[in-house]
Amino acid sequence: MRFKPKNLFWLIFFVTILSLLIDMPRQLPLNFRLGSFSFSQTLYRPRFALGPLALPRDLDLKYGLDLAGGAHLMFVADTAGLSDQDKESALQSLKENIERRVNLFGVTESTVQSSHQADQDRLIVELPGVVNVSEAVNLIGQTASLEFRQEANLPPEATATATLDDLFAIPTGLTGAHLLRSQVEFSPNTGEPQVGLEFNREGAEIFQKITEASVGKRVAIFLDNQLLTAPTVNEVIGDGRAIISGQFDTKTARAMVAQLNAGALPLSLELIQQRQIGPTLGQDTVQKGMRAGLVGLGLVSLFMILNYGFFGFIASLSLFIYGAITLALYKLIPVTLTFPGIVGFLLSVGMAVDSNILIFERFKEEIRAAQPWAVALEQAFGRAWDSIRDANLATLITGFILFNPLNWSFLSTSGLVRGFAVTLILGIFISLFTGIVVTRTLLRLFAAKPFKIKVFSKEKTKNI
Repeated sequence: MRFKPKNLFWLIFFVTILSLLIDMPRQLPLNFRLGSFSFSQTLYRPRFALGPLALPRDLDLKYGLDLAGGAHLMFVADTAGLSDQDKESALQSLKENIERRVNLFGVTESTVQSSHQADQDRLIVELPGVVNVSEAVNLIGQTASLEFRQEANLPPEATATATLDDLFAIPTGLTGAHLLRSQVEFSPNTGEPQVGLEFNREGAEIFQKITEASVGKRVAIFLDNQLLTAPTVNEVIGDGRAIISGQFDTKTARAMVAQLNAGALPLSLELIQQRQIGPTLGQDTVQKGMRAGLVGLGLVSLFMILNYGFFGFIASLSLFIYGAITLALYKLIPVTLTFPGIVGFLLSVGMAVDSNILIFERFKEEIRAAQPWAVALEQAFGRAWDSIRDANLATLITGFILFNPLNWSFLSTSGLVRGFAVTLILGIFISLFTGIVVTRTLLRLFAAKPFKIKVFSKEKTKNI
């Protein structure tokens, strides 16, 4: 489908204005004074909503540990006596349990990674913005508490206003210590995913008594005093194997299994390293990084304008649009910004400029070959695309390896390296859009007619 240049221009214009509004800080004070005239006004970022729906995010940039400051914690998990399969499951459950606790602590941009070093199973936890490190350590280091509770016999009028603790106030004595494992199973009748539970001998006896007293009632499962699920008991279960069925998909069933196993596999943690990074260092790094980025963009734009004239001005305008869209996406996704992430952004800016240079140099070659202006412009974009595609594809493969989405142990799992990879990959896709679509559309509209530009060849110099 081929869009008219004017329609594309208005689409680009709309996306740019929307990006600039998202890029605005919450408050933008404007103070101006000239002689007796003074102007003072504060602009506020608009609230983005469609009817009753509003963006759930605060649209503020999220900074990583190296920029926001915070705590870097390293734990060793006691996995002695576990088989390789149980060890992997236990570590994954422990990791997800810590992530849940950290989120409850109020740190939504945390990083939890597992690694195996020096015959030790380690967990690395990074908590940006955390001041009370001791409280965070105590919260993370606790063993998950899994317990089963029976439904209380409350009158109907009290049920409507009762709390969870009131509804499920009968302790059963059945805990995570009695749960051997939980796993995703599939119903032989419907094929739908369900959650299977298997208890040890003592747990099976307790669970049988619970089900005998709770047929037709609910039994609640709490993890760290938070309700996971409250299935209804349909029959007495005496073999220590239970099935939780319901409106599960595979993803939600796996999530519940991980939470149940977090309470069933209580691995003890030992803190072996603790570092705290002050926010002052992070703010100084951000300011210097932004200053370096602005200087770099200014020098690149100056080079493009001096070397390519009006074409260079269009390329610089595309770079401005690139920066606006990128920052808006950082806020919308959101991307946790680290200093290596800023480096990845600047590197992708350079690649965007490389694309324009390839196109403009190809345009000069087409003009030297006596091609008409409009034909040379289209040929330049078409024939330069192969080189642009190959260069960006190679960088995308490198970024994929650095990001390591499959958590391969022989590749880096560092949060800083992954932050660099995320901004680099995102920047490449946006730079392809601005370098090809935006630049091409602007040139089609504003450079549709020939103007004077010097094109040097071995035989002579042409003025077009």
